[in-house]
Amino acid sequence: MHIVTGIQSYEPSLFTHADRRSTSRFPLQEDVVYKLRQGKISAVAAGKCVNMGSGGILFTTSTRLPVGRTVEVAVNWPALLDGRCALKFIASGPVVRSEEDRAAIRIDRYEFRTRGSGATTSMGPLSFASKSIA
Repeated sequence: MHIVTGIQSYEPSLFTHADRRSTSRFPLQEDVVYKLRQGKISAVAAGKCVNMGSGGILFTTSTRLPVGRTVEVAVNWPALLDGRCALKFIASGPVVRSEEDRAAIRIDRYEFRTRGSGATTSMGPLSFASKSIA
């Protein structure tokens, strides 16, 4: 399909993924742990955050992730709570783009958790703040 506007014409297939985003992404080079659920079984692996924004996260993967499958991603947060408590940013949502060594998820739900010792859940220390995005 070829689109003609009053100023220029362009091919929609030439758009990059960034052109379709409704929010900005920012580079963030932090460790991530991601969990892919398949029924009652979870696959857990590690990677690196490439970039993130309020709408999604791009991170490296050890294998191609299935588009549409829900993934939970835990990102080491670069800022400290009250200048002394390390945090994790936990987000979950569907895989919207996947390549052999990276994947992008849309953030449907997120929360911050402490990275310190104490009570833990399957992805790390207990949550203290959470938000679901409708």
